Amino acid sequence: MLSAERFSGLKGAFLPMKELAGLTWLRVGGPADWLFSPQDISDLQTFLRQCPTDVQLTCLGAGSNSLIRDGGIAGVVIHLSAHLTRIKHDGTVIHAEAGCADSEVARHAAKAGVGGLEFLVSIPGTIGGGVIMNAGCYGTEFKDVLIDVEGLTRSGEPVLLAPEDLQLSYRRSQVPEDLIITGARLKGQPANQTEIRATMKQMLSNRAASQPVGVRTGGSTFANPDGGKAWQQIDAAGCRGMQRGGARVSEKHCNFLVNQGNATALDIEQLGEDVRAAVNAHSGTELRWEIRRMGRLIKAQTAKGAADGRT
Repeated sequence: MLSAERFSGLKGAFLPMKELAGLTWLRVGGPADWLFSPQDISDLQTFLRQCPTDVQLTCLGAGSNSLIRDGGIAGVVIHLSAHLTRIKHDGTVIHAEAGCADSEVARHAAKAGVGGLEFLVSIPGTIGGGVIMNAGCYGTEFKDVLIDVEGLTRSGEPVLLAPEDLQLSYRRSQVPEDLIITGARLKGQPANQTEIRATMKQMLSNRAASQPVGVRTGGSTFANPDGGKAWQQIDAAGCRGMQRGGARVSEKHCNFLVNQGNATALDIEQLGEDVRAAVNAHSGTELRWEIRRMGRLIKAQTAKGAADGRT
């Protein structure tokens, strides 16, 4: 059984049975068996070199696109966005650690007069999650600006991966299962600061006008199907405003599921499965979860598709 005494030299907090709901935008889910918040990359290396190989590791960033199940997460959750948030630039190249908020990277680039990264201001997540999901909006994705990715193996060895190593595609990547992303370099181009900020302001205004803000949501729930839009399929299937327990399909943008304040993780996941079933019955389309579902059900719970924590 894992214990804190097994580890020496850790600088970050290593805490048992730590609640995770407050670390996610949906504000649901059970505790982590252990939560580790590394102070820096060397601290993460120290942890990995001492962690038994049979202990499950799960990385968590901003929790913006994550659904943690009510039974919590086994093993150790590594909270990257607690401290791995350093950003620097060299000319038009931006280097950001994995826990950096995408929006902060966009603002850093704007201040440095680096254009081409404005889209990041509208992505509610972190650099590490953005790489894994190949996140994007307004016609630009991570794969369009990515130079390389830094990471650590399960044993704490540093690796450097090129974009082609990751096989990035629409909201997908082939990041190795045992790799922990620690940072990335992004390429931009010289641009006028005033114009960059104006573009970002317009992007944020567009998002506020079309998406639910100020509510408990996990961002886009489903990836767009080939040749279409997920929200259009959901709307056509009559799911706008659909509800299960304390969870509801947003009426403002029906590809968003909202925790109305008293939802369980199971409410949200089963509502998503209700939507998927309705869309499939209406059009034959199989919607793919974009929200990352993680962890265990509590006893007596069942949920369709609940076995895969990386779906």
